This record gives sequence, structure tokens and C-alpha cells, in this order.
Amino acid sequence: MTDPLTFLRTRRSRPQKLLTAPVPDRDTVMALLEIAARAPDHGKLEPWRFIVLDQAALRSLAGPVRAMAQAAGQDADKAAFQFETSDLAVVVVEVRKDSPKIPAIEQTYSAGAVCMQLINAALAAGWGANWLSGWPSHQRDFCTHLGLDAHETVAGLVHIGTGPATMPDRPRPDIAAITRWFTP
Repeated sequence: MTDPLTFLRTRRSRPQKLLTAPVPDRDTVMALLEIAARAPDHGKLEPWRFIVLDQAALRSLAGPVRAMAQAAGQDADKAAFQFETSDLAVVVVEVRKDSPKIPAIEQTYSAGAVCMQLINAALAAGWGANWLSGWPSHQRDFCTHLGLDAHETVAGLVHIGTGPATMPDRPRPDIAAITRWFTP
């Protein structure tokens, strides 16, 4: 087992197009969601929830996504690809909560942190995982197909499955070039 810091230093998402079956079972998905829900949450608002999409659910969304893309002049094949080829995805839904103390942007950050926690939990458990959103996620019609309320949006679709054991790394930022130590 890799130590936690080495895991985080070397973690690498697996491209959704490379993820295959088998996928985690219901109990495993629930355990991964429990870990994801431990993301930072200023004010304990829980400004997110989950929708699990199995293969049948994903395929049922492909047609409407394809039609929405065509109507909007978007690339329908590209828009529908993740729904036509994936076996399991978790929609992380941002649920904005009215709060006099917690700004909306902090709720957005929390939903993003949930996506990242879910990715890391899946990878640490030996699954392949990839966080996508894409054009459909930002369309109100797509949100309606998912049953989202008007104040809810898609923070991300986290695809989970069996992926390559390792992936080549991609270029990473030069930390020294983007870091400044503030001194008054």
C-alpha cells in the first residue's frame, strides 16, 4: 500500500473512455460517497447531493443529450459520448442553500471538493475514476432530465470503473513559478 502523501503526489485520473466493467457494487459506491461527503463544508450546509447513474440510466440520458446538442448546434457525438460508453457515474449536484453567513461561492467550492474526494476515494480503492462535466452539465434541460430543482446544478459527473492500473503522467505546473511567499 502506498503511503497517503505518495498516493496524493502521484494520483492520476483515468480517462473515462478507458474505464470498463466491472464497476463498484452498490455497497462500495455508498462507501465511496461517505468518503466524498467528508469534504470541507463551511457552515455544515451540505450544499450537494448525489445521483448514481448505472449503465441503463446513462444510456437513457444519451438520447436527450444528443437531441439537446443537435438543437444547440453542438457536436452531438461528443456531448453524448460519456453517456453512451460509461457503465457507472455519480452526478455530484450542487444544492445552493440560503445562508446569511456562507457565500454561494463557498458552496460551489464545497461541491467541487466533494467531486475531488470522490475521485481520490475511488482511485485509492483501486478503481479508475474521472471527473467530467461537459456541455450537457451546464444545460438547464439536462438538469431537468435529472430531476434537479431550479436552485440545483451539476458540479460534475464522476465516472468510476475498472481502468488501467497506471497512467503516464501529464505535464504538471512549476510550483516555484506559481508560488509567492507573502511578507508584509
